Amino acid sequence: MTKITRSVTPTGNDRPDSAVAATMTLEFTEENTAAHAATLEDLFTPVELGSLRVRNRFAMAPMTREFSPDGTVTDEVASYYARRAAAGVGLLITEGVYVSEDSGPSTRVPRLFGEVQLAAWTRLVEAVHAEGGLIAPQLWHLGAERGDHPAYNAELPTLSPSGLSSSGKSRGRAATIDELARIRDDFARAAAAAKDAGFDAVELHGAHGYLLDQFLWEGTNKRDDQYGGSLEARTRFPAEVAAAVRDAVGPDLPVIFRFSQWKSGDYAARIANSPAELEVLLGRLAEAGVSVFHASTRRHWEPAFPEAEGPDGQLGLAGWAKKVTGLPSIAVGSVGLDESFQVAFQADGHAGVSGLGPVLEQLGRGEFDLVALGRVLLSDPAWIEKIRDGRHEEIRPFRAEDRETLS
Repeated sequence: MTKITRSVTPTGNDRPDSAVAATMTLEFTEENTAAHAATLEDLFTPVELGSLRVRNRFAMAPMTREFSPDGTVTDEVASYYARRAAAGVGLLITEGVYVSEDSGPSTRVPRLFGEVQLAAWTRLVEAVHAEGGLIAPQLWHLGAERGDHPAYNAELPTLSPSGLSSSGKSRGRAATIDELARIRDDFARAAAAAKDAGFDAVELHGAHGYLLDQFLWEGTNKRDDQYGGSLEARTRFPAEVAAAVRDAVGPDLPVIFRFSQWKSGDYAARIANSPAELEVLLGRLAEAGVSVFHASTRRHWEPAFPEAEGPDGQLGLAGWAKKVTGLPSIAVGSVGLDESFQVAFQADGHAGVSGLGPVLEQLGRGEFDLVALGRVLLSDPAWIEKIRDGRHEEIRPFRAEDRETLS
């Protein structure tokens, strides 16, 4: 297929910042160029997520850092987020945040409960707002992935739908109905605390093989009560959590749900084997109060259901989420990189910078409202500014050691 190289020069006059972007060369396939003429400038236009107006199309993806001793975000962590807000990120989504005493294994993952912890979050939110950014916490319960020997509250049992890890091994035990009700209420309490701390939205972590996803996926949900069996039944508990969170934060605060097909250690896993199944799954969550879907993929440009006929066969997972629900979506997965995310976990991992052509093609097709950036913002807080201003040679490629700092 013929490729066409063209230059786009965004003026930036209607952006929140007035800097003029330098010319950027991008590649488009011939068949997509005429029909889908998204430009770099389109990524810098404001977008509305319900009542929330985001200054551009860029979000920061949640990335666990473990720099919060005793679950309390420090001034250094606040500065880490504020730097990225100052450099142009429209919506920052925090690292996963524990919602309860039995959420996860680490003493250094931040929590959304406790007087000291909540006061620290308030200061962090204020620092981000001072730089013009918006911020949402990712509410997190690991379920079986908490492990059998957690460092944090080892005396508490590890609970999940069926006491199974993503690999199918026995881990912890199945939660009772009463325990599930308590966990649901923990999510709601954390969401209310987030609103009180000044957060602009909340995200539920329903991806990657953690608790909510363990209910969605038949590989980890073997329950024979109302929470197991059919896809509709497996969606019941995540939907109950979403409804409780919606009640806790009111009708206006955006509630984001992050979901994925893949699981930790099983990249071929699927919770929805067809667009129809995806519609059932996401539809129940939307009815419960979810207002934005964050589709986590390893490579954002890969079609989610390539077997679909016609143009739908090109759609990524975020595109399908928007198509079947009519709600805003967030795309993510190796944006601006030439290697998928697993290099982040390799001792000598490295990912170079690649073009934004696929992102612009997807935006031109209306597949997403925001695009989330992960590793590129770990390595280079000013990545968005450099893209906007055409300073591509200054971009710092991702290296695995970037995980170990709060630069």
